[in-house]
Amino acid sequence: MQQPLAGITVVALEQAVAAPFATRQLADLGARVIKIERPVLGDFARHYDRTVHGEASYFVWLNRGKESVELDLKDPEDRRLLDAIIAEADVFVQNLIPGSVERMGLDAASLRASRPELIHCSISGYGPAGPYRSKKAYDLLVQCETGMLMVTGTPEVPSKVGVSIADVATGMYAYSGILTALFQRARTGVGATLDVAMIDALGEWMSQPAYFSVYGEEPPRRTAARHASIAPYGPYRAGDGGQVFLGVQSDREWTVLCEEVLGRPELATDPRFLTNTDRVANNDEITPVIEQALAASTSDEAVALLDRVGLANARMRTPAEFARHPQLQARDRWRTVSTPGGDMEALLPPVSIEGHEALMGAVPTLGQHNTAVRAEFSGRAAESEAGR
Repeated sequence: MQQPLAGITVVALEQAVAAPFATRQLADLGARVIKIERPVLGDFARHYDRTVHGEASYFVWLNRGKESVELDLKDPEDRRLLDAIIAEADVFVQNLIPGSVERMGLDAASLRASRPELIHCSISGYGPAGPYRSKKAYDLLVQCETGMLMVTGTPEVPSKVGVSIADVATGMYAYSGILTALFQRARTGVGATLDVAMIDALGEWMSQPAYFSVYGEEPPRRTAARHASIAPYGPYRAGDGGQVFLGVQSDREWTVLCEEVLGRPELATDPRFLTNTDRVANNDEITPVIEQALAASTSDEAVALLDRVGLANARMRTPAEFARHPQLQARDRWRTVSTPGGDMEALLPPVSIEGHEALMGAVPTLGQHNTAVRAEFSGRAAESEAGR
């Protein structure tokens, strides 16, 4: 069966994480993604580490299924070739430093003047206007600016989130925005100009803590692995010293916990713990009661009990343990992807479409498709030059 985005061509003038994350998902759905890279150096994410058969873990995650073409955009011939490629594209994605595409005439106004059907997506740190417009933005820095660090960590130490959360959020909104624009174009024939700012993307994810602080007139709560506004919710020690994570989301679940796990049914109607707000305020009194109840059980026994009574729970796994997670193995969620240094196992995209499977093509070497792409588009570039 034909892939959902078969026939769609994407030109990606991209670096690092946010834009490559968006375009990789388009490639997984069958779009042709032509990745423009700097000669010799390429996307600087290629050099973050050498952990996956000699390739960077970031790069192999973000760039499977793409065609890599080296172009020097200051070279007139290479620039003509880029123009010829864009002339055949459905989507143009860029996340260069602020002002770069305008100086090169690759901004939305310039490209869509002659091709209104083009979908042009620009990804930036702080958006196309305002005092921060020209400020460089990296994941940690956007986490700082949006208040993410102030709600993550311990009461004593603010902490960054351990994954590139600002980049991932931005890439997801760019991806969904491009899909929306493709749907609109299918109905109207008109493309779109999209701007996706990291501060907006992560800011959306920070809305609840912001509302809580502004309207609750309270400072941020940093509660390590516990929840800042739901209790009991977090890690609890079992009798073997292991940790079990559990989450109580409602008064009904609190009653179940008191009756079936703690053996203390009277706590369900204790005024200190009647509502979630009460339980958050008195969480320090709840924790020792839970850990005392779990002291007679191993971690595995505690998990089995919580499962049996229908309370949400989890065990803390390392990233390597996640890669061997029995639930993913049972559902056959891993696929083999080729990289320049050898095969690797990659996780299928989260959305499963019946009758389709993500392409998950090979990770390209730098400039792997130089010859083929130049041969394909050089004729059009020559025609364009002759017509000037």
